[in-house]
Amino acid sequence: MNSRRDFLQKLSLGIGAATLTDLTPGIAAPVTSNVPADKQLRVALMGLGGYADIVARGMKECKTARLVGIVTGTPSKIPVWKQKYGIEDKNVYNYENLHEIKNNPDIDLVYVITPNSLHHKHVLQVAAAGKHVVCEKPVADNAKQAREMIAACEKANVKFYIGYRLHFEPHTKELVRMREAGEFGKIMHVNNYAGFKIGDPTQWRLKKSLAGGGAMMDVGVYSTNGARYCTGEEPIWVTAQESKTDPVKFKDVDETVTFQLGFPSGIIANCGCTYNFNHVEMLRLMGEKGWAEMNPAFGYGPIRGTTHKAAIDQPDVNHQAYQMDGIADAILNGKPDPNVTGEEGLKDMLVIDAVYESLRKNGAKVFIKK
Repeated sequence: MNSRRDFLQKLSLGIGAATLTDLTPGIAAPVTSNVPADKQLRVALMGLGGYADIVARGMKECKTARLVGIVTGTPSKIPVWKQKYGIEDKNVYNYENLHEIKNNPDIDLVYVITPNSLHHKHVLQVAAAGKHVVCEKPVADNAKQAREMIAACEKANVKFYIGYRLHFEPHTKELVRMREAGEFGKIMHVNNYAGFKIGDPTQWRLKKSLAGGGAMMDVGVYSTNGARYCTGEEPIWVTAQESKTDPVKFKDVDETVTFQLGFPSGIIANCGCTYNFNHVEMLRLMGEKGWAEMNPAFGYGPIRGTTHKAAIDQPDVNHQAYQMDGIADAILNGKPDPNVTGEEGLKDMLVIDAVYESLRKNGAKVFIKK
């Protein structure tokens, strides 16, 4: 496993699995209604890298969302995508003419899947064009940018969501349901880790100007978000440490970061992320009455979990299809927003900002700014 795509792409076994129950607070439910084709949410993907192709393939399973357009700066990709996904010429854009999408009634939403440090610029552009937005995580380079993105979408009266696919994933959903139902008792401790050994040293993820940071900005989002949905609380302080075994390869970005999150109730979460080694994708929750472990916890599937009671018995699904159907259902049918809005992305960025501040201060405790 030598790339982020390898790390995450354990594609779901049971695409089109059984319908789940109603919305669990904090984790969105999948769509259960059938929406006529002429009322589907029509989506354009912006940035046609490896993950965009995974989203596009996943959307073939959607009931309420449909891929109709693309935005790319690489002309050679256009004929391939047109043929593979049936994209019409009128729904093809580049970064220079993106503003013209405002006049296209056949596109409702743009899913931004460009490098991290371009998210801020691109979300602002899409909002200005009056289209709803999904943005891949991390939402931005920092919390300040995230706030600006939220404000721009509110001003334009468009919806703004972040690609937290695990908030729609049944095993993760069940873990949160059990925690909220008190089946673990008072939560005492959380331990989670996400990472992989990164490959190509010339890729954009190792360039701070495009990635915003290293492992912390990439897979570290899983650690922060996982700690938050395992506790149901927002952390109030952080301490963090970095180790770097290859100062040449990782001259621009962090390689391995371990960090601790302190929560209002006294819970401590030990978290970590790395670009230096494989086989780290786990989450463990300890409570007064019981425990849960997810391993694998963060990839594209299958997710696996067990608790003090039994294995978490939930269907394997296509994460990207469930995510896009959930978002489409909220937009088309006036359902409550799933817990993947820009505000959720901001909460993770507040933690990540504090982690980097702690690293700059040699591991000192940093209180998270709200």
